[in-house]
Amino acid sequence: MLSLHLLSYGLFAPIVGHLADRWKPKRLMLMGVTIIGTAAALCSLGSELWHFYLLFGILTPVGLACCGSPVMNPTIANWFQDRRALALALAQLGGGLSYVYVVLVEYTIEILDWRIAYIVMGITVVTILLPLIFAFYHFHPSNKGLLPFQSLATRRRPKNRPGHRQIERPEWTLRQALASHRLWLLVISNMLFWGSGCYLVLAHQIKFAMDMGYSGIFASTVFAIFGVAMVIGQVSSAVSDIVGRELTVLISTVLVVFAISLLSGVTDSTRPWMLYVYAITFGFGAGLYSPTIFIGAADIFHGRHFGTLNGIILAGLGLGGAIGPSLGGYLHDFYGNYRYAFFFAIASFVVAGISFIAASPRHYRQRH
Repeated sequence: MLSLHLLSYGLFAPIVGHLADRWKPKRLMLMGVTIIGTAAALCSLGSELWHFYLLFGILTPVGLACCGSPVMNPTIANWFQDRRALALALAQLGGGLSYVYVVLVEYTIEILDWRIAYIVMGITVVTILLPLIFAFYHFHPSNKGLLPFQSLATRRRPKNRPGHRQIERPEWTLRQALASHRLWLLVISNMLFWGSGCYLVLAHQIKFAMDMGYSGIFASTVFAIFGVAMVIGQVSSAVSDIVGRELTVLISTVLVVFAISLLSGVTDSTRPWMLYVYAITFGFGAGLYSPTIFIGAADIFHGRHFGTLNGIILAGLGLGGAIGPSLGGYLHDFYGNYRYAFFFAIASFVVAGISFIAASPRHYRQRH
């Protein structure tokens, strides 16, 4: 079901990104929130498995694409000419906090009922997000007669600054961008890192911990710790404005490879500290990567077609996500353990890191 959800999201993301470039992004946002809230509430009526495949696997990702990263990432890139990493890191905090929200949802189900919990989620999404979008959302600062944010240092910088070795940013046409190897390296990186790497592990980490003898509550706690660490990593990704996108992704790759290697070493329930260290390291590393992949893409491709190109990069996540969780389950069933699934995840992270570095956003980044 998760694989279908991610595949659907990957298929719809480029379409929504293209619409954001050409249509009215605010309408897309409002449609997306309405679809998500409705789909969540309708899950309360589910009585057959296919109901959830339809609602969660197909309808929900349509809503997420309309009000999520395919529209929000170009919005952030439009509003912030400088400090994009910090801006997108703060904007993505909700993604990490959502893993903590899972604990609250589980608690609601135990107190009330899973059907009521779905209704509560649907109502909450609509009543909170619709007013926020109506009141505050603007796709581009020009919609309010404003200019993109520039730091004080940038505003004061002489136009012909000596030693400024930045390659002049091209105004990409869609055809040029689609023919660029840099775009497809970013697609591969996102596909392997989050799609077939992170989602493989996240889909199976609770089952793995329980197989090792830990309780479901302990396993869910580890999941929440991952979410908190991911939030910290997302905020810390703002350092890429200083040290560069490539070094940030390199650090992220080293951290997640270490985390999964540590997880692979868990063989029983006698060393819970290993799962704690895994959750913190994995969450922080994944958080570092999450905004940086899109900031690197904006460094290279920001312009009138960035919504479409951002959607294509997100499609890579969907394709990898369609493979990762299912492949992890298949390898577990075939070999009787998660060792080979985790090895595949590690290989995915390594190739993802290499692909991002090879895309070289530094050649297009505005230096300050």
